Amino acid sequence: MTPVLDKAPVRHPVRSPALFRHLLAAEWIKLWSLRSTYWVLGVGALTVIGINVNSAASNADRLAHQAQRPPEPAGIPHRPEFLFDPLHTAFVDPAWQLFMIIAATVGAIALFGEYSSGLIRTTFAAVPDRRAVVAAKVTVVSVVMLALGTLVSGTSFGVTQMLLREHGGLSLGDPGALRAVAASALVAPLCALVGMSVAAAVRHAAGSIVAVIALLLLVPALFEGERYRWVKEIGNAMPLSAWERLVTNPERAHDLGKYPLTVTEAWIVYGAWATAAAAIAVLVVRRRDV
Repeated sequence: MTPVLDKAPVRHPVRSPALFRHLLAAEWIKLWSLRSTYWVLGVGALTVIGINVNSAASNADRLAHQAQRPPEPAGIPHRPEFLFDPLHTAFVDPAWQLFMIIAATVGAIALFGEYSSGLIRTTFAAVPDRRAVVAAKVTVVSVVMLALGTLVSGTSFGVTQMLLREHGGLSLGDPGALRAVAASALVAPLCALVGMSVAAAVRHAAGSIVAVIALLLLVPALFEGERYRWVKEIGNAMPLSAWERLVTNPERAHDLGKYPLTVTEAWIVYGAWATAAAAIAVLVVRRRDV
């Protein structure tokens, strides 16, 4: 009679949870695996810098021509020169509004791209902790956009003020200069986080982009009036309004009109939007089905 041997228990491999640094590495690879990331960030940065540099060069030529203009003949009233703000040339509104949309688009793509491709199901199957996944995505996107914002802001300021060195060009030590550079650098990760939060809620490519543009640019335009204070206060609570306040030359602060933001309030708007956007992205992805 053949003896019956006891079967050894089957040992399944123990699955260790993914560490946060592993999630960061994965999100880094996802972000840079798309060629569109290189093109959007590269072309966007060059466009913003180019607009600012062109503004500085144009102003430098105009100032040089004014300096060479012969004096007005006697009896002819003196024509006032155009008001010139060297700090404004580094932070031209259309250029930085475009940069805000680019940053928000990159943040939105980082999230809704996984939903549209179906990769999000694989991601959550491998890492069930959705909060950790989104937190890693928020961290990677914020760091990348902060680096890009610092590069664009610093380059724009440095090149434009070099072109204007003979016409009142500024240095970082001048009043308001460092604040403007820092605010413009931080607006990139801020808008990227806003884009991520919108994408988490909308989960549609075209819908997310339209919603981001409306939120960042159209809503502030709708609340620019100064007739009613509550209308102006709503407009002041938007990221664009906070950025415009922070890049304003202190010598031009008296031109801000009624109910202006203070510098402290503008920084609070930055912090509130960044915190709320990150929280919404984490909460929405955690609670909604894939």
